[in-house]
Amino acid sequence: MKILELSKILNCEIIVGTSETKDIDIKNVYIGDLLSIVMSKAQAGCVWITIQTHLNIVAVAELIEMSCIIVAENMEIEGSTILKAEKLNIPILKSKQTSFELACLINNIK
Repeated sequence: MKILELSKILNCEIIVGTSETKDIDIKNVYIGDLLSIVMSKAQAGCVWITIQTHLNIVAVAELIEMSCIIVAENMEIEGSTILKAEKLNIPILKSKQTSFELACLINNIK
C-alpha cells in the first residue's frame, strides 16, 4: 500500500508530503511514543503512529528509514518538526483518531 492510499482510508490530513513521497510503499506499522523503544523496535518501511510532535520524531524516522509518521489524536505538530520533515522528505500525516483506532482501521484493510 502507498502513503496516499493509507491517508485516504484513515481520513488523515497530509501535513508533509510531495507527489514523490505519497507513492512510498508501506511495509508494516509501529505504534509507540517512547523514542528509545521506537528506535530499537521499529523497522524500515514502517508507518509510525505516535502522539509525539517534537523535532526528534523526524530524526527517529530518518534513522529507521520509516515510510511516514502519523500523528494521532489531532496533536499540534511543531513548526520546526514540519520544516525538518520537509527538508528530509519524511511524510507526516495527522489524524483525529487515537492510536488504537488507527491500528484497528489498518488491521481491517484487505
